[in-house]
Amino acid sequence: MTPTIKNILFDLGGVIMDIEKDRCVAAFDRLGLENARSYFGEYSQQGPFMLLEQGLMSPAEFHQTMRNAISRPVTDAQIDDAFCQFLIGIPEKRLADLRQLRRNRRIFMLSNTNPIMWDSTIKQEFTREGLTREDYFDGMVTSFEALAMKPDEKIFSYAIQKLGINPGETIFLDDSQLNLDAAARLGFNTLLVSPGCEFIDLLDSIDIR
Repeated sequence: MTPTIKNILFDLGGVIMDIEKDRCVAAFDRLGLENARSYFGEYSQQGPFMLLEQGLMSPAEFHQTMRNAISRPVTDAQIDDAFCQFLIGIPEKRLADLRQLRRNRRIFMLSNTNPIMWDSTIKQEFTREGLTREDYFDGMVTSFEALAMKPDEKIFSYAIQKLGINPGETIFLDDSQLNLDAAARLGFNTLLVSPGCEFIDLLDSIDIR
């Protein structure tokens, strides 16, 4: 496989960025969202959270929907802060590993995410080395821009077209086997990033760096 791999396509949450669903659930519980846990699945969200990630609901519409569902008055900032509790952060070592990989490969990101996180916490986390998000990737695709979420094959087709990548020359790293299976059906090489694993170690193990 190694000689043909020209591109590395990364998922974000659970691969590059550490995440913790329970922190987000607890934050919305404190805000007064009834049955907050029901909105958050293992690898995808439900209800208005899912619509936001699919690009089918604007942040303003999301805020109003959440205010209607929460039992007391809350501000947009309080909703956003609770939502972003999902994200723990990116260790600087992983940022350095991305820069190192980019010396020899083209590096891309494909993420199920939403404009609230994307334009705040996610953007900020990529400045930890004094750089910007765009300094680490040759291209990025988000679910809210593609109007589709993994494991829908539409988002992979969108990424192929936007990023100009050949699936057979690309290895896709994700923490969900369901997402990897969908990518494999379109010809991508795939690699599962299990909890506790570092992507650089997995790539080293198959001689990709």
